[in-house]
Amino acid sequence: MTEKYPRPPLEGLKRQIDRYRQGKSPAGSSIYVRERFCLSRAEARAKAQEWFEAFPKAAYWTEVESWRQLEDDRIEFTMRRLASAD
Repeated sequence: MTEKYPRPPLEGLKRQIDRYRQGKSPAGSSIYVRERFCLSRAEARAKAQEWFEAFPKAAYWTEVESWRQLEDDRIEFTMRRLASAD
């Protein structure tokens, strides 16, 4: 069976995985930028929307990583995005 589209080279990914497994990546390094907030419900919604507008999900993989509602009706949440869209 002939492939219609050739598979992309995986050498770069393999090298990156090998470096990670050998512990050669900087300790505590992450490809993500995270920021934690504790805001009222309306402010939390506005802040999340601000992040999605500034760092589009398609390019930066922006997401609300975690969230919880506190007793005083405040929302504590962590936003996450890629450090760059390269």
